This record gives sequence, structure tokens and C-alpha cells, in this order.
Amino acid sequence: MIRLVRTDSGNPDFIALVKLLDAELAIRDGDDHAFYDQFNKIDMIKNAVVVYENDRAIACGALKAFQPGAMEIKRMYTLPDHRGKGVASAILAELEHWTADLSYEKCVLETGINQPEAIALYKKSGYRQIPNYGQYTGVETSLCFEKRVRMVE
Repeated sequence: MIRLVRTDSGNPDFIALVKLLDAELAIRDGDDHAFYDQFNKIDMIKNAVVVYENDRAIACGALKAFQPGAMEIKRMYTLPDHRGKGVASAILAELEHWTADLSYEKCVLETGINQPEAIALYKKSGYRQIPNYGQYTGVETSLCFEKRVRMVE
């Protein structure tokens, strides 16, 4: 049975999954990893989701306040043996609902060109590519996306 749990970045299962994510990204990003890694610390993340199958943590994702009206999706990861089963889509949907619950209007995110599975997930989930923002401006190996999740009242 799959269960999604809203938590924070102090959750030990979230921390363990993020370590696996960082190890995978170090390989995918190669020489660019140190640049990206500096923006992926979890100490400023207050909203995290951990997915459990039975009692085993199998995936995670997080939200970080980005700017008024927008949350940034961070630290999306699914264990390799659970990929392709809709787990990442479920996390993304939960993060979007949480963003709306917190009265934010949209989600933004950055992913790397070396993560085609992530790019496909975001496009399939209704995200549209936007100009690279913040620290990713002018970075050719980054792609940024956004999706409106709540209409302004």
C-alpha cells in the first residue's frame, strides 16, 4: 500500500532519500554538480512529502517558498525500483495541492537537461517552460518550468 506523508526536512526518511538523490545527481551532473548542489540544501525546506510503500520510504519531494505567490518544487526523487509506476506524479500532485492549501498560486521548478525523465514528468503534468530564473539565469544545462495551481481570488 502506498501512503504519502506531509512532513518537513528533518524527517529521517526524507534525509536518507535526499542523500540517494544527491549521489545520483553527482553522476548525472558530472562537472556541474558542485554548482547545482549549492542550491539544493534542505535546511531551509519546511514542506516535504515522503512516500511509503508499506513502511519503506520509496520517494520524496519538497516545497520551498520562492517569491510571493509561488513555491519552488525541490528534491524530487524516487527509488530506481519504483520508477515508472506513477509515484513521482503522485508526489507532484500532492506538492501542488499543498501549494494551493498554503494559498500560493503557482509552482516553479528547475531541472537539468541530463534528467529527461524529470522533464517528461513535468511536461506531462502541465508545466510550461519559462525563462531560467534566479541563479539559473544563463545556465545552459538548466530548464525552468511553472504551473498555476490556484486561481487568484
